[in-house]
Amino acid sequence: MSRFIDALVQSAGADTGMTTGVPHTPVCTSWSAVHESARRGAAVLADAGVESGSAVAILAGRPADVAPAAQAVWLAGGSVTMLHQPTARTDLTRYAADTLTVLGVIGAQHVIVGDPFTEVAEMLEGSGFAAVTAGELAAGTRAANIADTPEDATALLQLTSGSTAAPKAVRITHRNLWANISGMVEIAALDPERDVMVSWLPLFHDMGMVGFLTVPMCRGIELVKATPTDFLGSPLMWLELIDRFRGTVTAAPNFAYALAARVLPRATDLDLSSLRFALNGAEPIDVAAVRSFLAAGAPFGLRDTAVVPAYGMAEATLGVAFHPWGTPLAIDLIDAAQLEEQHRAVPTGGAGEYDATRAAGDQPSGQARPEGGVIPDPGMAANTRSFPLLGPPLPGIEVAVRSDDGTDLGEREVGTLMIRGESVTEQYLTVDGPVPTRGADNWLDTGDLGYLVDGQVVVCGRAKDIIIMGGRNIYPTDIERAAQSVPGVRAGNAAAVRLDAGARREGFAVIAESKLARDEGENARIAREVRAAVTAQLGVRPATVLVVPAGTLPKTPSGKVKRAAAIALLPS
Repeated sequence: MSRFIDALVQSAGADTGMTTGVPHTPVCTSWSAVHESARRGAAVLADAGVESGSAVAILAGRPADVAPAAQAVWLAGGSVTMLHQPTARTDLTRYAADTLTVLGVIGAQHVIVGDPFTEVAEMLEGSGFAAVTAGELAAGTRAANIADTPEDATALLQLTSGSTAAPKAVRITHRNLWANISGMVEIAALDPERDVMVSWLPLFHDMGMVGFLTVPMCRGIELVKATPTDFLGSPLMWLELIDRFRGTVTAAPNFAYALAARVLPRATDLDLSSLRFALNGAEPIDVAAVRSFLAAGAPFGLRDTAVVPAYGMAEATLGVAFHPWGTPLAIDLIDAAQLEEQHRAVPTGGAGEYDATRAAGDQPSGQARPEGGVIPDPGMAANTRSFPLLGPPLPGIEVAVRSDDGTDLGEREVGTLMIRGESVTEQYLTVDGPVPTRGADNWLDTGDLGYLVDGQVVVCGRAKDIIIMGGRNIYPTDIERAAQSVPGVRAGNAAAVRLDAGARREGFAVIAESKLARDEGENARIAREVRAAVTAQLGVRPATVLVVPAGTLPKTPSGKVKRAAAIALLPS
């Protein structure tokens, strides 16, 4: 039996569990009850033909259904793939075709379907796949024997955030999964006697599935689990759940912290003093969003050390590096010209810790902060850039920085981040079959540019998104932050995209969402101010600025803007 499966069995004896149905109809289910339901569900799956090595997909929106279903698959010896979920704007015909392609890539013959997607079961049955509903698993009457699963068996086939038309899954073994869980638990000091994890993250994303379902389920930690729909319908709900359940651990991407900073001034009688570990794993970290969240939360008891910037990816199972929790946000202010032209992170003398309490000042908790609660990023001055230190690699993971020719680089030299360790996957599954992820020396190329400072990881951006102008490496995140400083541009909803210049000098375009996009005068004003802000802050001028209505930019299932796909929005 793998160490991961053994941990699931051991945690079934804990007095803790998961609370779902929040915020309106909370239901508490012990991990013991989840395990008992999973044992019965495993028997149902076995009767349906699931056996050791079977790939099983899950399409369900309710965490209360996903937890026992996923554990049932693991107890039966299978692997879990969380399918991306359709939304109200999804073309269901295309979604069905893409889903069938995904099932072919992962080699699944069985799909577990739960609310609100039970109608998909009929479509799947007609396509030759065996569909089992979450209700049928729950109705099982006998407990299955637990499969003797080896460490190198597949535990998760995690779909990447790319296009579902050309899907790719990261193969995570039981060995990978347990190594990463152990490292994260150690560095985050997760303790079943003390911690309460609160999350609304989607379970088809690695942070939601691994970090905020699998970890608490196999370590017996109390979990409060809402859904993305709950959060988007009422962003303040997330923080109210932390207060209500005395949450100590949470996580979210950049946009959620920026949104929380805007809604916090509306709160009354909110206590965030219990929160010690708020992971921000969307790289590169938006310093302005983190600063604003800490400042807005300070009047409600939020610790200035609460936010934990991190670096992670599905190829490492989840976590690669965490900023040391309980310590203030550490910002590296570096010379922009040296970064862009010499690929070196030369400090300007402004690096240091961030004092959220001082930034918040005496601002009353019920009063809105200036400029919508956003605290400007000091690194957005024309001559500097700011990046948070993301901490040392987790136990068992190595990080190196290499140049384009494979040469190892030194301290503060910017290059491609490479990772190696027991939690790093060996294989992708693609439409063309399995593809190795590592080189001959077992290092995995992350595709991210960054550097090391005293052993701590710093991420600058994705190599494929870099815009090269006049010998300078311009990072699209810098352009996007400048664009988002313009009134009317939606936070987290701007994309800087590289233009194919042919023999001419390379250029770029900025696409920005705004609720005012359909107002001709406001559209022109926003485009003009975006162009001016980018030029003033970065010294480069966009070839095109396009202002589009809210919801136009294509995004990954995890909410990140898909820059390459956004190019299609530009007029030909």
